[in-house]
Amino acid sequence: MSKLFKVAGLAAVVAMTFSMAAEARDIRIAPAAPPAHPANGTLYTNFAKYLPEESDGRLGTIMLGPEVVNLGQMKDAIQSQVTEVGNLLPLYFPADLPMMSVTGQLSLTGTNAQAMGAAMTEFIVNCAPCQDEMKKLGFVYLGSGASDAYEIMSTKPVRTAEDLKGLRLRSGGAPWARFAEHFGAVPAQMSVFDQFEAISQGTIDGTMASIGDALAFRLVEVVKYVTYLPLGMYISTSNFTTSGVTWASLSGEDRAAMMRAANRANADFTNRWAAEIPSIAEGAAQKAGIEFIQADEALVKAARDFIQADIATAGTFSQEQFGIADAPEQIAHFLELVKKWEAIAEAENSDPVKMAERVYDEVWSKVDLATYGG
Repeated sequence: MSKLFKVAGLAAVVAMTFSMAAEARDIRIAPAAPPAHPANGTLYTNFAKYLPEESDGRLGTIMLGPEVVNLGQMKDAIQSQVTEVGNLLPLYFPADLPMMSVTGQLSLTGTNAQAMGAAMTEFIVNCAPCQDEMKKLGFVYLGSGASDAYEIMSTKPVRTAEDLKGLRLRSGGAPWARFAEHFGAVPAQMSVFDQFEAISQGTIDGTMASIGDALAFRLVEVVKYVTYLPLGMYISTSNFTTSGVTWASLSGEDRAAMMRAANRANADFTNRWAAEIPSIAEGAAQKAGIEFIQADEALVKAARDFIQADIATAGTFSQEQFGIADAPEQIAHFLELVKKWEAIAEAENSDPVKMAERVYDEVWSKVDLATYGG
């Protein structure tokens, strides 16, 4: 080959490389959590890794930290396109997302995180009212995840139902508020970002939250006790809420790449939060001198009885607060999906890769992405 042709060939390769780089698109993403939290360190970090893989390099990301967009700002941030993809929690915006908040009312019932995340995904993808709510806000839904079991982390020991009376506890939503009130505690609605300061200042006595918060939000520095009690798990998530403007601008191939990257990251996130972080956080808490308490049998039974009775309450609450006339029927359908996914999760040993594959096969492979979210 002559030197002229070699130079011409090299120039063509360089030109093609620059052309591909020019066409690559970085999408602004916002986990609304600090790096230590699995929503940032796993969910959005893995999404940022998977998206270029799934799109053959056409799509990349720019991550915005919680100092730019926090959970309470997420709805406005996506609508204004400060971020194009964001970690939206429907229970933070029940007036805007009443149907999506219905399933969140069942958070106390959760026992298997991978099953709950998958059931939530299948329910919302196929729930016409949920999709309508998202469209009205200009959003597109790309899946959910779930936390580990919630516990009581407090400055005062909780062993019996009597210990709960008068205790001021941070609540992440209506289900935990109902639980607290039932046992005579005082629920305080506040963001996870505010619980450290509230506990350190004595405004509240503790929080009902994931043990992972002991690390993610430095609660190891302010709480003295962790009480094991069945308090469900956080399931009301829309992990990769995408701006409708951004979604409409994507090709069919890039929409599919977004969906596949999100689906993989959702399962990773749930695995990290529910299966890996608890033991790490417990180790850090023990090192900090925090005492771990197993609630007495009477309180555990009373909690389980309340949770079972609260299923009917969740339906009535959703009818009265959200105006969802068929909320009990929707709840029954969701609980059937939970049973389905509990069996799948058990068969797959809750393996995140296998669960992502099953969610893809059972849910996303049946979605027409050309019309979805439009």
